[in-house]
Amino acid sequence: MPKIERIVFMGTPEFAVASLRAIVEAGYKVVGVVTAPDKPAGRGRKLKESDVKVYAKSQNLQILQPTNLKNEDFLEKLRALRADLQVIVAFRMLPVVVWDMPPLGSINVHGSLLPNYRGAAPIHWAVINGEKETGVSTFFLKQEIDTGNIIGQAKTDIEPDNTTGEVYYKLMHLGAKLLLETLGNIEKEDYKEIPQDLSLTTQHAPKIFKEHCLVDWSKQAKDIHNLIRGLNPFPTAFTVLHGKVIKIQTSKLIDSEQTLKPGEISIVNKHLLVGTGSQPIQLIGLQMEGKKRSSANDFINAYLQEEGSYNFTNQ
Repeated sequence: MPKIERIVFMGTPEFAVASLRAIVEAGYKVVGVVTAPDKPAGRGRKLKESDVKVYAKSQNLQILQPTNLKNEDFLEKLRALRADLQVIVAFRMLPVVVWDMPPLGSINVHGSLLPNYRGAAPIHWAVINGEKETGVSTFFLKQEIDTGNIIGQAKTDIEPDNTTGEVYYKLMHLGAKLLLETLGNIEKEDYKEIPQDLSLTTQHAPKIFKEHCLVDWSKQAKDIHNLIRGLNPFPTAFTVLHGKVIKIQTSKLIDSEQTLKPGEISIVNKHLLVGTGSQPIQLIGLQMEGKKRSSANDFINAYLQEEGSYNFTNQ
């Protein structure tokens, strides 16, 4: 049976830290960690280390931060680590020369139940699309992104008001647990590779862009609510009021007999209601452009007058 004696781990954000911590604490020897280069962040534009780098430093692990994954100097350093297996969690697309290097291959932990939600933002899109269930998958990497043979999967529910942030943490820990199971099964040769039937793919998970975040008030209330929670905490849904961008962090589906046009605002008992393509929706947490986040009540007091006529727009 194959023994996994040397692992190279590749990842960058907090999501990946849980998996790295799990394999370190389980006693696996992580001979190197590959993560993104430090990037300027914040008002002072000081260099910020990735979450994975911070944890790797705390464990005195060797760290590589290549800007080019095909750079020969990086490839020589990677080969010198003599990894039996590479584990990739929330990292960038790898060239063949990298993922095909270890004798046992390279495995990925992905935040969806493949073959659905292949791509950069699987958690966001699962929530935006109103899915009731999601999960994590481990699979062997191959040339086309997120298409390799599946080794294992684990499922979890998405509650009706869960945000992407809440589902993110569920999957972060579920992924770490599944990774340990996958490594154990590889060592015992107790697993079956399941080819992905890409014809069964009904949902994709492309990168989120600004145009995805603009609320279309003509859509159904439930779809708008799903968009708002699906973009919470980042990058956040937004609308426009009097030419200024309003970020919307939280909302609530309600039963209301009021008839409002899409985007039309109504203040009822200090609650902020907005018309949609179906019933009105209640907005809970908002943030005016250039201001701090506020409750709906504070937003009303600061920017709206009860006798006024206001409408959110799509531009």
